[in-house]
Amino acid sequence: MPIYNAPVTDMQFILHEVLKVSGSGIPGYDELEPDFTSAVLEEAGKLARDVLAPLNRVGDMQGCRLENGVVRTPEGFAEAFAQLKEGGWTALDCDPEYGGQGLPYVMQTAVGEIFVSANMAFNMYQGLTHGAYSAIHTHGTEEQKRTWLPKMVSCDWTGTMNLTEPHAGTDLGMMRTRAEPQEDGSYLVTGEKIFISAGDHDMAENIVHLVLAKAPGGGEGTKGVSLFIVPKYLVNPDGSLGERNNVTVGKIEHKMGIHGNATCVLNYDGAKGWLLGELHKGMRAMFTMMNEARLGVGLQGYAVAETAYQNAVAYARDRLQGRSLSGQGTTAGPADPLIVHPDIRRNLMDQKSFVEGARALTFWGAQLIDRSVRQGDAEAEGLISLLTPVIKGFQTDKGLESAVAAQQVWGGHGYVEENGMSQFVRDARIAMIYEGANGIQALDLVGRKLAAEGGKPAMAFFQMIRSFLKENEEDARLKGFLEPLKQASKDTQKAAMFFAEKGMKNPDEALAGSYDFMTMMGHLCLGYMWAQMAKAAMAALDAGRGDRDALEAKIATGRYYMARHLPATALHLARIESGAEPVMGLPAEAF
Repeated sequence: MPIYNAPVTDMQFILHEVLKVSGSGIPGYDELEPDFTSAVLEEAGKLARDVLAPLNRVGDMQGCRLENGVVRTPEGFAEAFAQLKEGGWTALDCDPEYGGQGLPYVMQTAVGEIFVSANMAFNMYQGLTHGAYSAIHTHGTEEQKRTWLPKMVSCDWTGTMNLTEPHAGTDLGMMRTRAEPQEDGSYLVTGEKIFISAGDHDMAENIVHLVLAKAPGGGEGTKGVSLFIVPKYLVNPDGSLGERNNVTVGKIEHKMGIHGNATCVLNYDGAKGWLLGELHKGMRAMFTMMNEARLGVGLQGYAVAETAYQNAVAYARDRLQGRSLSGQGTTAGPADPLIVHPDIRRNLMDQKSFVEGARALTFWGAQLIDRSVRQGDAEAEGLISLLTPVIKGFQTDKGLESAVAAQQVWGGHGYVEENGMSQFVRDARIAMIYEGANGIQALDLVGRKLAAEGGKPAMAFFQMIRSFLKENEEDARLKGFLEPLKQASKDTQKAAMFFAEKGMKNPDEALAGSYDFMTMMGHLCLGYMWAQMAKAAMAALDAGRGDRDALEAKIATGRYYMARHLPATALHLARIESGAEPVMGLPAEAF
């Protein structure tokens, strides 16, 4: 069975040496002292290792099943979900007014990584509930908050998001689901929604669906879309559950991965619902949930890669194959462990440098959200808006690559289902697709986020890197980090200028290079993270803080990323500057 141990030491390093959370001045962060965060992460790690991780393979093998209109989850899931609830893990950063613990989002993120690494499919049940909670908390009336949030915070009731229809995926303006207003202020929702993760299950008393639909008078396209709260069971005035609503499960999708999560077709046949937010402005409310979900999916990208990496390292240490050609062998027998071979080391370093860089970027992103929400910091809000498609798109692309690389270390044994490596690959694959496929993330980045607020967030991001380079230019120890970072930043800015000059005349000139630009930005972000981590590790070594071996390993891993991965920005710049012609030159009918 695959192993998993929470990387608490690395998480603590990012929180306290890099982000310096307890001294950041963000409201609530003063509580995040090392002893406190360590205790929380260690406890989450125990639950993940002892309860959730052993169920990961169970969920993959058994999947979910539909019996008499009710979805049954895999063996052990309900008991594990009860433990999750009892420990208060579903309420970490939720509003104390509704039963939450009120911790910063950065702690929700760190704990979320641990649970995703242990069992991605299982964690989606509470993860989607958190997104629905956030949408109601932000856009709901006081009565709606009182009605729905306490039970959602505790996960006695779980939540979903319903966007996609059979004929309309990304193009939500094409949706056909309708909402007819009633005299009592409610709506009757009718339509079919597909690909609804955690759409039904047997682990909660009720399921609160947030459903996009078109109400009369809204006009065409997404401007006519509204968002509705449509529960599985109606709720009586005293808060008890009433009759079953007119929403049913059509089927469970048979998927490539995340078998332990019930991905449902939901049929609404005059189901009673209530408007969330403003009429005909449902996309505004839904994006509260979608943006959180996109960051969560970006986290999934590297969190699954973390577990795959741990298992690849364990196998590389134990598996004896071939002798070291450089005489660096560690055994007296006929073969050495895989880990002595340079190509295996390259493979593992690719994984390690990606996962640790992505963790730092994601934690920084969570801190930006806390700064935005808890301090009202507009610059932080602009930055995280810019970085969201990068975190989602780049990290899920590289997360799949990393999971495949981990499987490759196992050779043929990685292709055999019983060893569990193929599950990591299959589970990681969905993250590139849902919550907006990565091509959409790239279009969002280039088409909307770069030019947002007159380009202010993008300029602030590049200025942040320039300031870092200037502040540290005299530190000779950082030369191997600063010079590659400077060049990567120049490449990325040059690509942005190409879009500005060419894209206005012909949008295809920008859009043909959008995916390359998203990847460039991802590399630049991880390069920036690695430069900061190297600086922090050197400072900790100088002060005699922390584990010396771990800190030196951190610096060596960063040097690898800067030397072997960050130069990819030059390749992507060349592709972007080739323009639209190579991409669009072949007529559609010639394919």
